[in-house]
Amino acid sequence: MTSLDDLPIRDDLRGLSPYGAPQLDVPVRLNTNENSHPVPEPVADAIAKALAAELRDLNRYPDRDAVALRADLAAYLGHGLTVEQVWAANGSNEIQQQLLQAFGGPGRTALGFTPAYSMHPLLALGTGTGWVPARRGVDFGLTADEAVAQVREHNPDVVFLCSPNNPTGTALDPAVVAAVLDAAPGMVVVDEAYAEFARPGAVSALAVLPGHPRLVVTRTMSKAFGFAGGRLGYLAADPAVVAAVQLVRLPYHLSALTQAAARAALAHRDALLGTVDAIKAQRDRIVAELRARGHRVADSDANFVLFAVEGDQAAAWRALLERGVLVRDVGLPGWLRVTAGTPAETDAFLAAMENVR
Repeated sequence: MTSLDDLPIRDDLRGLSPYGAPQLDVPVRLNTNENSHPVPEPVADAIAKALAAELRDLNRYPDRDAVALRADLAAYLGHGLTVEQVWAANGSNEIQQQLLQAFGGPGRTALGFTPAYSMHPLLALGTGTGWVPARRGVDFGLTADEAVAQVREHNPDVVFLCSPNNPTGTALDPAVVAAVLDAAPGMVVVDEAYAEFARPGAVSALAVLPGHPRLVVTRTMSKAFGFAGGRLGYLAADPAVVAAVQLVRLPYHLSALTQAAARAALAHRDALLGTVDAIKAQRDRIVAELRARGHRVADSDANFVLFAVEGDQAAAWRALLERGVLVRDVGLPGWLRVTAGTPAETDAFLAAMENVR
Protein backbone atom coordinates (compact mmCIF):
# COMPACT_ATOMS: atom_id res chain seq x y z
CA MET A 1 0.00 0.00 0.00
CA THR A 2 1.35 3.40 -0.99
CA SER A 3 2.20 5.81 1.83
CA LEU A 4 2.83 9.54 1.82
CA ASP A 5 6.55 8.79 2.01
CA ASP A 6 6.28 7.13 -1.41
CA LEU A 7 4.85 10.27 -3.01
CA PRO A 8 6.68 13.47 -4.03
CA ILE A 9 4.89 15.47 -1.33
CA ARG A 10 6.33 18.81 -0.22
CA ASP A 11 9.09 18.38 2.34
CA ASP A 12 7.43 20.79 4.80
CA LEU A 13 4.31 18.59 4.85
CA ARG A 14 6.08 15.33 5.64
CA GLY A 15 5.30 13.91 9.08
CA LEU A 16 2.31 16.17 9.68
CA SER A 17 -1.21 15.08 10.63
CA PRO A 18 -4.45 16.59 9.30
CA TYR A 19 -6.24 19.12 11.49
CA GLY A 20 -9.22 17.77 13.36
CA ALA A 21 -10.73 16.92 16.71
CA PRO A 22 -11.67 13.30 17.46
CA GLN A 23 -15.13 12.40 16.15
CA LEU A 24 -16.20 9.70 18.56
CA ASP A 25 -19.64 8.21 19.14
CA VAL A 26 -20.19 9.14 22.78
CA PRO A 27 -23.30 10.38 24.59
CA VAL A 28 -21.98 13.92 25.25
CA ARG A 29 -19.76 15.61 22.65
CA LEU A 30 -18.37 18.91 23.89
CA ASN A 31 -15.10 19.13 22.01
CA THR A 32 -15.67 21.18 18.84
CA ASN A 33 -17.46 24.32 20.08
CA GLU A 34 -20.57 23.57 18.07
CA ASN A 35 -23.94 24.97 19.06
CA SER A 36 -25.60 22.03 20.83
CA HIS A 37 -29.11 23.32 20.12
CA PRO A 38 -30.72 21.97 16.93
CA VAL A 39 -32.05 24.35 14.29
CA PRO A 40 -35.66 25.25 15.20
CA GLU A 41 -38.26 23.59 13.00
CA PRO A 42 -39.63 26.84 11.48
CA VAL A 43 -36.09 27.84 10.49
CA ALA A 44 -35.32 24.38 9.12
CA ASP A 45 -38.51 24.60 7.05
CA ALA A 46 -37.51 28.02 5.72
CA ILE A 47 -34.06 26.75 4.76
CA ALA A 48 -35.58 23.71 3.07
CA LYS A 49 -37.89 25.96 1.05
CA ALA A 50 -34.97 28.18 0.03
CA LEU A 51 -32.97 25.13 -1.07
CA ALA A 52 -35.89 23.71 -3.03
CA ALA A 53 -36.17 26.95 -4.97
CA GLU A 54 -32.60 26.50 -6.21
CA LEU A 55 -32.82 22.90 -7.31
CA ARG A 56 -34.16 23.37 -10.84
CA ASP A 57 -31.34 25.78 -11.65
CA LEU A 58 -28.45 23.64 -10.40
CA ASN A 59 -27.39 23.27 -14.04
CA ARG A 60 -26.29 26.92 -13.81
CA TYR A 61 -23.34 28.29 -11.87
CA PRO A 62 -24.13 30.26 -8.71
CA ASP A 63 -23.63 33.99 -8.30
CA ARG A 64 -19.85 34.09 -8.39
CA ASP A 65 -19.64 37.07 -6.04
CA ALA A 66 -22.56 36.16 -3.73
CA VAL A 67 -23.79 39.74 -3.79
CA ALA A 68 -27.19 39.17 -2.18
CA LEU A 69 -25.66 37.11 0.62
CA ARG A 70 -22.99 39.73 1.25
CA ALA A 71 -25.66 42.42 1.45
CA ASP A 72 -27.53 40.37 4.06
CA LEU A 73 -24.32 39.87 6.06
CA ALA A 74 -23.55 43.59 5.95
CA ALA A 75 -27.05 44.35 7.25
CA TYR A 76 -26.56 41.85 10.08
CA LEU A 77 -23.20 43.31 11.13
CA GLY A 78 -24.38 46.92 11.08
CA HIS A 79 -21.71 49.59 11.72
CA GLY A 80 -22.69 51.21 8.42
CA LEU A 81 -21.10 48.40 6.43
CA THR A 82 -21.94 47.97 2.76
CA VAL A 83 -21.83 44.98 0.42
CA GLU A 84 -18.48 46.21 -0.94
CA GLN A 85 -16.96 45.77 2.53
CA VAL A 86 -18.07 42.18 3.10
CA TRP A 87 -16.85 38.90 1.59
CA ALA A 88 -18.08 35.35 2.22
CA ALA A 89 -16.60 31.87 1.81
CA ASN A 90 -16.90 28.27 3.05
CA GLY A 91 -16.22 28.96 6.71
CA SER A 92 -13.88 31.51 8.25
CA ASN A 93 -11.03 29.05 7.57
CA GLU A 94 -11.39 29.65 3.84
CA ILE A 95 -11.67 33.38 4.44
CA GLN A 96 -8.38 33.36 6.34
CA GLN A 97 -6.75 31.14 3.74
CA GLN A 98 -7.72 33.63 1.05
CA LEU A 99 -6.27 36.47 3.12
CA LEU A 100 -2.96 34.63 3.40
CA GLN A 101 -3.01 33.86 -0.33
CA ALA A 102 -3.43 37.57 -1.03
CA PHE A 103 -1.23 39.12 1.66
CA GLY A 104 1.09 36.28 2.73
CA GLY A 105 2.87 33.66 0.66
CA PRO A 106 6.52 32.74 0.05
CA GLY A 107 8.95 35.23 1.52
CA ARG A 108 6.31 36.70 3.82
CA THR A 109 5.39 35.93 7.43
CA ALA A 110 2.29 35.76 9.60
CA LEU A 111 2.32 36.12 13.38
CA GLY A 112 -0.13 34.90 16.00
CA PHE A 113 -0.16 35.04 19.79
CA THR A 114 -0.23 31.48 21.09
CA PRO A 115 -1.97 29.59 22.44
CA ALA A 116 -4.49 30.55 19.80
CA TYR A 117 -6.50 28.97 17.01
CA SER A 118 -4.43 26.01 15.81
CA MET A 119 -5.54 26.39 12.17
CA HIS A 120 -3.71 29.69 11.70
CA PRO A 121 -0.20 28.14 11.47
CA LEU A 122 -1.59 25.36 9.25
CA LEU A 123 -3.13 27.91 6.90
CA ALA A 124 0.20 29.70 6.84
CA LEU A 125 1.95 26.45 5.99
CA GLY A 126 -0.50 25.64 3.21
CA THR A 127 -0.02 29.05 1.59
CA GLY A 128 3.77 29.02 1.89
CA THR A 129 3.69 31.79 4.49
CA GLY A 130 6.25 31.78 7.29
CA TRP A 131 4.76 31.45 10.76
CA VAL A 132 5.90 33.30 13.90
CA PRO A 133 4.45 31.92 17.19
CA ALA A 134 4.41 34.99 19.42
CA ARG A 135 3.53 34.43 23.06
CA ARG A 136 0.83 35.49 25.46
CA GLY A 137 1.54 36.63 29.00
CA VAL A 138 0.47 35.45 32.44
CA ASP A 139 -2.82 33.51 32.50
CA PHE A 140 -2.90 33.66 28.68
CA GLY A 141 -3.51 37.42 28.68
CA LEU A 142 -2.12 39.84 26.11
CA THR A 143 -1.34 43.48 26.80
CA ALA A 144 -0.77 46.19 24.23
CA ASP A 145 2.89 46.53 25.24
CA GLU A 146 3.50 42.76 24.95
CA ALA A 147 1.83 42.60 21.56
CA VAL A 148 3.58 45.65 20.12
CA ALA A 149 7.03 44.51 21.28
CA GLN A 150 6.65 41.19 19.45
CA VAL A 151 5.19 42.78 16.31
CA ARG A 152 8.11 45.20 16.12
CA GLU A 153 10.60 42.40 16.72
CA HIS A 154 9.32 40.20 13.89
CA ASN A 155 7.84 42.79 11.47
CA PRO A 156 5.22 40.36 10.07
CA ASP A 157 3.20 40.87 6.92
CA VAL A 158 0.03 39.53 8.60
CA VAL A 159 -0.91 39.58 12.30
CA PHE A 160 -3.67 37.34 13.66
CA LEU A 161 -5.53 38.46 16.77
CA CYS A 162 -8.31 36.27 18.20
CA SER A 163 -11.07 37.95 20.17
CA PRO A 164 -12.46 36.00 21.95
CA ASN A 165 -9.37 33.84 21.80
CA ASN A 166 -9.54 30.11 21.13
CA PRO A 167 -8.72 28.03 23.19
CA THR A 168 -8.53 30.43 26.14
CA GLY A 169 -11.86 32.20 25.60
CA THR A 170 -11.12 35.78 26.62
CA ALA A 171 -11.86 38.82 24.45
CA LEU A 172 -9.11 41.33 23.76
CA ASP A 173 -8.90 44.79 25.24
CA PRO A 174 -9.61 47.16 22.29
CA ALA A 175 -6.37 48.93 23.18
CA VAL A 176 -4.46 45.84 22.01
CA VAL A 177 -6.06 45.96 18.56
CA ALA A 178 -5.40 49.70 18.28
CA ALA A 179 -1.76 49.33 19.35
CA VAL A 180 -1.10 46.46 16.95
CA LEU A 181 -2.70 48.42 14.10
CA ASP A 182 -0.31 51.29 14.79
CA ALA A 183 2.75 49.02 15.01
CA ALA A 184 2.11 46.40 12.30
CA PRO A 185 3.53 47.10 8.84
CA GLY A 186 1.00 44.85 7.09
CA MET A 187 -2.47 43.40 7.55
CA VAL A 188 -4.12 42.85 10.95
CA VAL A 189 -6.77 40.10 11.03
CA VAL A 190 -9.06 39.97 14.06
CA ASP A 191 -10.71 36.55 14.26
CA GLU A 192 -14.09 37.08 15.96
CA ALA A 193 -15.58 33.60 15.49
CA TYR A 194 -17.14 33.73 18.98
CA ALA A 195 -18.06 37.42 19.13
CA GLU A 196 -21.77 36.85 19.74
CA PHE A 197 -20.99 35.11 23.06
CA ALA A 198 -18.90 37.95 24.53
CA ARG A 199 -19.72 39.28 27.97
CA PRO A 200 -21.09 42.84 28.38
CA GLY A 201 -18.43 45.46 27.76
CA ALA A 202 -16.51 43.56 25.09
CA VAL A 203 -15.93 45.72 22.00
CA SER A 204 -15.83 44.33 18.47
CA ALA A 205 -13.04 45.42 16.15
CA LEU A 206 -15.82 46.31 13.71
CA ALA A 207 -16.08 49.57 15.62
CA VAL A 208 -12.62 50.67 14.46
CA LEU A 209 -12.80 49.59 10.80
CA PRO A 210 -13.33 53.13 9.44
CA GLY A 211 -10.00 54.70 8.59
CA HIS A 212 -8.05 51.42 8.96
CA PRO A 213 -7.69 49.87 5.49
CA ARG A 214 -5.27 47.18 6.77
CA LEU A 215 -7.75 45.85 9.37
CA VAL A 216 -9.87 42.77 8.63
CA VAL A 217 -12.52 41.28 10.95
CA THR A 218 -13.48 37.66 10.28
CA ARG A 219 -16.67 36.02 11.54
CA THR A 220 -18.54 32.73 11.13
CA MET A 221 -22.10 31.45 11.19
CA SER A 222 -20.95 28.10 12.61
CA LYS A 223 -21.17 28.97 16.31
CA ALA A 224 -23.87 31.39 17.40
CA PHE A 225 -26.07 30.66 14.38
CA GLY A 226 -25.80 26.89 14.81
CA PHE A 227 -24.85 26.69 11.12
CA ALA A 228 -21.66 24.62 11.40
CA GLY A 229 -22.88 22.13 8.81
CA GLY A 230 -23.70 24.96 6.39
CA ARG A 231 -20.06 26.17 6.25
CA LEU A 232 -20.33 29.93 5.98
CA GLY A 233 -17.67 32.40 7.11
CA TYR A 234 -17.20 36.03 6.17
CA LEU A 235 -15.08 39.12 6.62
CA ALA A 236 -15.61 42.84 6.98
CA ALA A 237 -12.90 45.19 5.75
CA ASP A 238 -12.08 48.05 3.41
CA PRO A 239 -13.43 47.47 -0.13
CA ALA A 240 -9.82 47.19 -1.35
CA VAL A 241 -9.35 44.09 0.83
CA VAL A 242 -12.43 42.49 -0.72
CA ALA A 243 -11.02 43.26 -4.16
CA ALA A 244 -7.73 41.64 -3.15
CA VAL A 245 -9.25 38.34 -1.99
CA GLN A 246 -11.32 38.17 -5.17
CA LEU A 247 -8.02 37.83 -7.02
CA VAL A 248 -7.29 34.50 -5.31
CA ARG A 249 -10.69 33.01 -4.64
CA LEU A 250 -11.69 29.99 -6.68
CA PRO A 251 -14.43 30.66 -9.24
CA TYR A 252 -17.92 29.89 -7.96
CA HIS A 253 -16.49 28.92 -4.57
CA LEU A 254 -19.85 29.29 -2.78
CA SER A 255 -22.54 26.96 -4.12
CA ALA A 256 -26.03 28.21 -4.85
CA LEU A 257 -27.29 25.90 -2.08
CA THR A 258 -24.89 27.33 0.49
CA GLN A 259 -25.85 30.88 -0.43
CA ALA A 260 -29.57 30.12 -0.27
CA ALA A 261 -29.33 28.31 3.07
CA ALA A 262 -27.23 31.07 4.62
CA ARG A 263 -29.61 33.79 3.44
CA ALA A 264 -32.57 31.89 4.90
CA ALA A 265 -30.71 31.49 8.19
CA LEU A 266 -29.89 35.20 8.30
CA ALA A 267 -33.52 36.04 7.63
CA HIS A 268 -34.40 34.05 10.78
CA ARG A 269 -31.46 35.20 12.87
CA ASP A 270 -33.58 36.16 15.86
CA ALA A 271 -34.72 32.55 16.24
CA LEU A 272 -31.23 31.13 15.68
CA LEU A 273 -29.48 33.58 17.97
CA GLY A 274 -32.08 32.89 20.64
CA THR A 275 -29.82 30.14 21.98
CA VAL A 276 -26.88 32.48 22.67
CA ASP A 277 -28.05 33.57 26.11
CA ALA A 278 -28.79 29.98 27.11
CA ILE A 279 -25.30 28.91 26.04
CA LYS A 280 -23.70 31.82 27.90
CA ALA A 281 -25.61 30.78 31.02
CA GLN A 282 -24.16 27.26 30.79
CA ARG A 283 -20.68 28.67 30.15
CA ASP A 284 -20.89 30.84 33.26
CA ARG A 285 -22.27 27.89 35.22
CA ILE A 286 -19.27 25.76 34.22
CA VAL A 287 -16.83 28.52 35.17
CA ALA A 288 -18.44 29.06 38.57
CA GLU A 289 -18.78 25.37 39.42
CA LEU A 290 -15.23 24.43 38.42
CA ARG A 291 -13.77 27.35 40.34
CA ALA A 292 -15.81 26.36 43.37
CA ARG A 293 -14.20 22.92 43.15
CA GLY A 294 -10.73 24.46 43.12
CA HIS A 295 -9.90 24.33 39.42
CA ARG A 296 -8.11 27.18 37.66
CA VAL A 297 -10.39 28.44 34.92
CA ALA A 298 -9.70 31.03 32.22
CA ASP A 299 -12.22 33.86 31.87
CA SER A 300 -14.45 33.15 28.86
CA ASP A 301 -16.26 35.36 26.37
CA ALA A 302 -16.88 32.39 24.09
CA ASN A 303 -19.08 29.28 24.08
CA PHE A 304 -16.39 27.17 25.75
CA VAL A 305 -14.29 27.06 28.90
CA LEU A 306 -10.58 26.31 29.34
CA PHE A 307 -9.90 24.67 32.70
CA ALA A 308 -6.89 23.22 34.50
CA VAL A 309 -6.49 19.67 35.80
CA GLU A 310 -3.86 18.11 37.98
CA GLY A 311 -1.15 16.07 36.31
CA ASP A 312 -1.43 14.80 32.76
CA GLN A 313 -4.34 16.41 30.89
CA ALA A 314 -4.44 13.43 28.50
CA ALA A 315 -5.24 11.14 31.44
CA ALA A 316 -8.01 13.52 32.55
CA TRP A 317 -9.34 13.58 28.98
CA ARG A 318 -9.51 9.77 28.97
CA ALA A 319 -11.20 9.71 32.38
CA LEU A 320 -13.95 11.98 31.09
CA LEU A 321 -14.28 9.95 27.90
CA GLU A 322 -14.74 6.77 29.96
CA ARG A 323 -17.72 8.52 31.56
CA GLY A 324 -19.24 9.33 28.18
CA VAL A 325 -18.10 12.96 27.91
CA LEU A 326 -15.83 14.08 25.07
CA VAL A 327 -13.91 17.33 25.63
CA ARG A 328 -10.88 18.76 23.79
CA ASP A 329 -7.24 18.27 24.62
CA VAL A 330 -5.74 21.30 22.87
CA GLY A 331 -2.18 20.36 23.69
CA LEU A 332 -1.70 22.75 26.61
CA PRO A 333 -0.04 20.84 29.47
CA GLY A 334 -2.46 20.63 32.39
CA TRP A 335 -5.44 22.20 30.58
CA LEU A 336 -8.58 20.96 28.78
CA ARG A 337 -11.36 22.77 26.93
CA VAL A 338 -15.08 22.04 27.15
CA THR A 339 -17.88 23.43 25.00
CA ALA A 340 -20.86 24.97 26.79
CA GLY A 341 -23.80 22.91 25.61
CA THR A 342 -27.33 22.24 26.82
CA PRO A 343 -28.19 22.09 30.55
CA ALA A 344 -28.26 18.28 30.35
CA GLU A 345 -24.83 18.20 28.73
CA THR A 346 -23.47 20.51 31.41
CA ASP A 347 -24.95 18.23 34.07
CA ALA A 348 -23.18 15.25 32.51
CA PHE A 349 -19.86 17.09 32.25
CA LEU A 350 -19.93 18.36 35.82
CA ALA A 351 -20.89 14.92 37.11
CA ALA A 352 -17.99 13.36 35.20
CA MET A 353 -15.65 16.02 36.58
CA GLU A 354 -16.36 14.91 40.16
CA ASN A 355 -13.68 12.27 39.71
CA VAL A 356 -11.19 14.57 37.94
CA ARG A 357 -8.90 16.95 39.78
